[in-house]
Amino acid sequence: MSVKKHSLSGGVTLQAVARVAGVTIATASRSLNDAYGVHPATRARVLQIAKRLNYTPNRFARGLVTGRSDMIGLIVSDVRNSYFAEVARGVEDAALEAGRDVMLCNSDLNSARQMKSIASLLDKRAEAIIMNSVAALSRADQQQIAAVDVPIVLLNRTGRDGTFSTVSADNEKGGRLAAECLLRNGHRNVIHLTGPKSHANLARRAQSFLKAMSAQRGTRVQTIHAIHTLQGGYGAAQELFRSMKGATAIFTGNDVMAFGVMRAAIEAGIRIPRDISLIGFDDVELAAMSFPPLTTVHQPKYSVGRAALEIVKELLESGEHTPRHRVLDVKLVERASVAKISK
Repeated sequence: MSVKKHSLSGGVTLQAVARVAGVTIATASRSLNDAYGVHPATRARVLQIAKRLNYTPNRFARGLVTGRSDMIGLIVSDVRNSYFAEVARGVEDAALEAGRDVMLCNSDLNSARQMKSIASLLDKRAEAIIMNSVAALSRADQQQIAAVDVPIVLLNRTGRDGTFSTVSADNEKGGRLAAECLLRNGHRNVIHLTGPKSHANLARRAQSFLKAMSAQRGTRVQTIHAIHTLQGGYGAAQELFRSMKGATAIFTGNDVMAFGVMRAAIEAGIRIPRDISLIGFDDVELAAMSFPPLTTVHQPKYSVGRAALEIVKELLESGEHTPRHRVLDVKLVERASVAKISK
């Protein structure tokens, strides 16, 4: 018997399975979805034939019937940042295990584009949205997101306001570890190069770093705000290297800013760590392969992504709306970009 295949996917259709099994399409569908009211022998026969024909359910068609899309939206700030690549991998792997798909959107650090992505995902019937929200959201945007009738999980935000579920690394601990590393190596006059003041997780890193540094007498920290990208770090470092004012180390808000500092240092003839020490935050894959290898604070990027999807799964399966919050541990990874100097 010939078996008709779907003209686009090449897969065997539900109609073909029903025809070979000698049952109606409705019975075949109920058998494959383990629905009530199908005789065990009939169900077994349909399942056996579906397996033999390598039948794969058409998830779009099933969604029209069930009202489910099995799709989760993921919005990141900058897809070029390898931090988000690792986060996305964690989300996607956990989604695959849960039988769901992921649609990726890039906000490009733009609040209007982010809101447009949310609307687009909802139009496509996303069942939940995981997002690394941009630094500055208007009150209207916040209210609009809060009114969305699907679970929302914010990355790199803590759950202080209780409106959304959140997953973040322990930014306060990370800032402290960076300060302790520099102090332990004799650095007392340092620069903290970070992102906009309104960026919540970067601000928490900065506050903890400054607090730990100030606990040591005789320290001086100059904080400089720039766009937290490769180009932002590069441009800020170009200005810095024109007048270092005795600073011996730089702590950047993330690794990509540190890579920008490295490029500017090469162009200015400044050697890391001989002339200036450098420590980053994130521990992206390139940090171990830069020259010199970058000392940085490791946060579990893949685990952040998995934790976000696990929260989504819990909320969807339970039907609850109470936000979940998770804070993941961080650790210092010492490589070769921080030199020990005399106190």
